[in-house]
Amino acid sequence: MDRFQYLYQAEARQLLWVIGTLLAVVFVVQYFELPYGAVVSSLFSVSIPAPGKTSLLSSDSSSKLGTMDNMTTDQGLNSSDAHAMHEIGNNTRTMERNNEGPKNDFASVMNGALDKSFKLDGDSGLNGDYSSENISEISTNMTSEKANDSGNWSAVKNASRHEPSLFVENVTADSSFGNIQEDDVALPPERSKRSDGGLISSLPASPQTISSSNTTSLTNLDLHPIILPPDRSSVKEGAAHTLKKDEKLESLRNDLTLSDHSSINITAVETRPELPAVTTISDMNNLFLQSRASSHSMKPRWSSAVDQEILYAKSQIENAPIVKNDPGLHASLYRNVSMFKRSYELMEKTLKVYIYREGERPVFHQPPIKGIYASEGWFMKQMEANKKFVTKKARKAHLFYLPFSSRLLEETLYVPNSHKRDNLVQCLKDYLDMIGAKYPFWNRTGGADHFLVACHDWAPSETQKHMANTIRALCNSDIREGFKLGKDVSLPETYVRIPQNPLRDLGGKPPSKRQILAFFAGSMHGYVRPILLKYWEGKDPDMKIYGRMPKAKKGKMNYIEHMKSSKYCICAKGYEVNSPRVVEAIFYECVPVIVSDNFVPPFFEVLNWESFAVIVLEKDIPNLKIILLSIPKKRYLEMQMRVKQVQQHFLWHPKPVKYDVFHMILHSVWYNRVFQISVRPKQLLG
Repeated sequence: MDRFQYLYQAEARQLLWVIGTLLAVVFVVQYFELPYGAVVSSLFSVSIPAPGKTSLLSSDSSSKLGTMDNMTTDQGLNSSDAHAMHEIGNNTRTMERNNEGPKNDFASVMNGALDKSFKLDGDSGLNGDYSSENISEISTNMTSEKANDSGNWSAVKNASRHEPSLFVENVTADSSFGNIQEDDVALPPERSKRSDGGLISSLPASPQTISSSNTTSLTNLDLHPIILPPDRSSVKEGAAHTLKKDEKLESLRNDLTLSDHSSINITAVETRPELPAVTTISDMNNLFLQSRASSHSMKPRWSSAVDQEILYAKSQIENAPIVKNDPGLHASLYRNVSMFKRSYELMEKTLKVYIYREGERPVFHQPPIKGIYASEGWFMKQMEANKKFVTKKARKAHLFYLPFSSRLLEETLYVPNSHKRDNLVQCLKDYLDMIGAKYPFWNRTGGADHFLVACHDWAPSETQKHMANTIRALCNSDIREGFKLGKDVSLPETYVRIPQNPLRDLGGKPPSKRQILAFFAGSMHGYVRPILLKYWEGKDPDMKIYGRMPKAKKGKMNYIEHMKSSKYCICAKGYEVNSPRVVEAIFYECVPVIVSDNFVPPFFEVLNWESFAVIVLEKDIPNLKIILLSIPKKRYLEMQMRVKQVQQHFLWHPKPVKYDVFHMILHSVWYNRVFQISVRPKQLLG
């Protein structure tokens, strides 16, 4: 009997040992294979969030509300951003656990988005430019061909409330010495193709808009709170407050974060609702503020003294002294005149730009300085000749300029009527591969401190794949085509007729002698202009709306004279959102009326466009005269005066002068870099 009892106890001990060993193995495996905090919860039916973390799986809306509030507090966002997150937290439905991304990465969820092609956009450069913390398996977790994300997920929320403020713009501007319009300039037939290669119908079509009466609110949408983050740094920053300090655990967590996102990519794409058809100027303002609060570029792979200089500049700008009665700057024209002035001063004092010498003509280092794409050429010409900002010591540079012409890229390499631009994209990729192999600077930041200036319609699509992390100054600043507020710069499309005298015909008649209410003339590019002419051509003597104007006969007004004699100049989009007419209106001191949905106006990060321009939704074209007549005379006079005051920011001079368009382009690039910079933790401490 005693022997039997002994054997029974021995067998029981062995069984308990086996069970204990199995449980230990399960816990160890789950510790390394599952996201932190899910080790215990995966064994039971009840979801148990880890300490310090929040759960998006609760069915109780009030608990979700509290979760969002906690996350907002942890991220240190301002009240407007907290409110935005608070609303999205209330309106977003929960997901199945197997499709859920990291629960604590809410800031990255808000910052990330999918572009039209729904490909993952990492923050790496061409040569695997990840920070030292990155894990080698990243390449297997991410989509091989990364496309630029739109970065504007918050537009879904904001577009649900359309305000009477008006917005639109993509016109091809009129050219010539008064008789020739921009539309008369010989343009390649490919300009009538969209950047995605699809054809645009030349026939009138109803504009794709969302009115305040039919906008779908977030509460009616089946949203999944999984949006791919725009870069690795935002993922790490959004999750940092829940991770242990142990470096091994942090590395594993980063790898798991990427793995989670990549594994749910297809599911998120299939169920994600479309972005709103129209992003109003009010929505853009909100998106811009949110990008300032939460969006950052990739952390540099190693620290540099220039990063500290930029961080110092950022601190100085954020705490800028109040500007009062500066004779050269009128406060109503700017978002914050004090911040703009301090930033401009620091740019003049601090900024150094390195220009890569590599690149063969004509695509590189050969600026086109005439025509509707002249902005990119004039900037290149004046940047390369500049002594103040340009440095030959690359390690002292805060910014790196990629000196290519998008116009000459198209003229040199595009095969007419082929509808294929792979070779254009490949040309730019080869260039980046070359400078990435020759210099360490692209790899240090993944291109985040590099910038380009491109005015051709195709530039967004040509640069979105391999140059997505750079600061892109683009004339075609379409928020639905991957333009990222707070990072990219809206480049003014300036039509230079005479390079030797870019200021010829500057100015216009005083307000009392402007007898025409509104004026437009141009070819029927795109779908908006035919609609404009359908409602207004020859219908009202106050509305001088034409197609392409013939050469003016003796005694009749030409195109330029019409602009100089009109109160409002209609800037209706053509094939793309941008148009030289916006700058032309300012040039001739006519209040611009922008009719181009989703167009981000030039220098948006600095200027307050609603103070000197009228922005009209495409759907409101039938009410155009009513809208213009509803503006009080006092308000019109204020706007016309402000057009004259803001004019200095849109003028090219043979030699750059303070606050001119050259300095404004450079400043916007500098300004966005200052507010996008991410640094390594050791840099913050020391």
